[in-house]
Amino acid sequence: MRTPKSLELRDLKRLVREGEGSQLEFKLKTTHPDKIMREVVAFANTSGGTLLLGVADNGELPGLKFPDEDSFVMEKGFARYISPGVHYSKEEIILENGRPVLAYHIKKSTGALVYFNPTGKEEDRKVYIRNADRSIQASREVREILKERLKEKSYRFRYGEKEDILMKYLDQNQTITLREFSRIAGISLKQASKTLILLVLARVLQVFAHEMEDKYLLA
Repeated sequence: MRTPKSLELRDLKRLVREGEGSQLEFKLKTTHPDKIMREVVAFANTSGGTLLLGVADNGELPGLKFPDEDSFVMEKGFARYISPGVHYSKEEIILENGRPVLAYHIKKSTGALVYFNPTGKEEDRKVYIRNADRSIQASREVREILKERLKEKSYRFRYGEKEDILMKYLDQNQTITLREFSRIAGISLKQASKTLILLVLARVLQVFAHEMEDKYLLA
């Protein structure tokens, strides 16, 4: 999705026709600010994106009846649920019916991992990322990969028996999960996790985050 620097009504309609995706999310109103902030966190941790407030999931454009109230709820949500704060810009697009749609353009975080924190307690912090048109909670492996990538380091690994088993498996199968790798290599989940993380950081593998189990494949 390519978002214009400043949206006009025709730009808004074009985006809505494209539908929700990895960098675009529709919300009708701010009834559930916690759920909206998960989307914001996911955008910040992935590639950035735009949240359109006043747009239905099916693409209808009713706009917002009380935009000032919705804007206030959003500001409270940014402050209450997200740590550290995200960089974003907001604009208002007026529809033919006179009601506005609020567009929140969320920038990708380049300095730190962004957490959704519903209680303020460190143990309750969660990381969300964007997967197609959904925001999902990141696994421990994906969190570690995101953290390490922020450091912009280069990574090396030693090619040993477990790596050889993994490569031979991926020659025959498109993807592998953490549990599958642990089983076929005869190693602990902890060791399998460490190996997969390092191979992703070394750009030998890539990971596709999933709600159930992440999938790893050759880069």
